[in-house]
Amino acid sequence: MRVLVADDDYGSRLVAQAAVEQSGHECIAAADGAAAWELYQRHRPQAVVSDLEMPGMDGLALCRAIRKAETDSYTYLVLVTSHGSKEAVVAGMNAGADDYMTKPLDPFTLHTRLLVAERVTSLHADLARYRAALAEQARTDPLTKLRNRLTLAEDLEQLRKTSEHAGEKFSVVLCDVDYFKRYNDLYGHQAGDAALRAVADTLAKQVRQSDGVYRFGGEEFLIVLPRQSPSGARAFMGRAFEAVRRLGIAHTGNPPGILTLSGGIAACTDNHRVSVDTLLNEADLALYSAKAAGRNRVMVSRAPAESLALHGGT
Repeated sequence: MRVLVADDDYGSRLVAQAAVEQSGHECIAAADGAAAWELYQRHRPQAVVSDLEMPGMDGLALCRAIRKAETDSYTYLVLVTSHGSKEAVVAGMNAGADDYMTKPLDPFTLHTRLLVAERVTSLHADLARYRAALAEQARTDPLTKLRNRLTLAEDLEQLRKTSEHAGEKFSVVLCDVDYFKRYNDLYGHQAGDAALRAVADTLAKQVRQSDGVYRFGGEEFLIVLPRQSPSGARAFMGRAFEAVRRLGIAHTGNPPGILTLSGGIAACTDNHRVSVDTLLNEADLALYSAKAAGRNRVMVSRAPAESLALHGGT
């Protein structure tokens, strides 16, 4: 565990530093609150042992600054006072301290405080990992491991704002598996899940690092293409659709005899700045047009450009 000791008294600082190191911890030391705050930001120690009264930034101010700066991590704060009055202890706890000690500092007492600090910070670290894992699960589709609609809503709104501010275009492609209900009826839901995972993996391998692929729901996927025009998105989908066809997943309920996709493209451009909901609706209408035209193709929304069709393999 890394421990920061802050004390303007040289002798007290040496005693605390020796006690920390004898307890088997790494120690960094500061001679005042301002230096301690700088070291904290640089090293992010798990525990801080700080004198209450220091010139400039005192122990209370240091506690408040640390608590305000914390995110997922937790720092165990021990205030050291010269008198240990009830008022001083309460003020320290209100400022964010976890415990206190009185001077002269007793190495054994500090050792016990550090044992508690190690347990508490370890528990907080575990909780932070669990929270991160839960947050990731909430934003990830469990079947395909793609990002889900919750993440999409946030990412797409951020992209819309950023693109509008920078005067850049971007496109979205809503696509789904052709005759997927028939596929499930013919081959079973287990095979259907495997097919969706294969399609998801293939689409994810086709995109650039800046692009995004999302499970939109059921057999639908949404691809987000920053700085991409409708024609560029159309060319991309030609390659992506071909990659899915090359999987050669048999589908006797689909006229080509293999699993294929249909897609609809919508775009935000300088001449067409719309809300996320409107953009998704335009992509959905373009997808509907692709299905009505025979499937296994992609259509571009008529909003920013005339409707264009890309047929299977051409």
